[in-house]
Amino acid sequence: MNPLSALWERISFPWSKWQIVVQVEAADEIPIRLPVRGAALVSQGGRPTWLAFDCPCGMGHRIMLNLDRSRRPTWRLISQRPLTVSPSIDDEVRGRRCHFFLQKGRVFWARRHERVLA
Repeated sequence: MNPLSALWERISFPWSKWQIVVQVEAADEIPIRLPVRGAALVSQGGRPTWLAFDCPCGMGHRIMLNLDRSRRPTWRLISQRPLTVSPSIDDEVRGRRCHFFLQKGRVFWARRHERVLA
């Protein structure tokens, strides 16, 4: 991949909002690289089952949200453009807690807790 095109792919424009950029039929078809503020929707038989995106914290971990109501925990996809999911996303990775809301295409970070992760 051309280094300039890779840079362009990762540029984050402050006015751009989170949105679904690709739809696939299986989780193993989710692209390895997603654009900044881009999410992948997995749908089986027209029913959304997973939403995948890179965490906005910038640590490089991917978040997979279950959208299938027959399994727990589950999230609801309220809007695709701009992206809105409910409830909040609370992920722990490498001793760091990423807790945020994704509403109307924007990330709203939850208040930091005094809890130390081990």
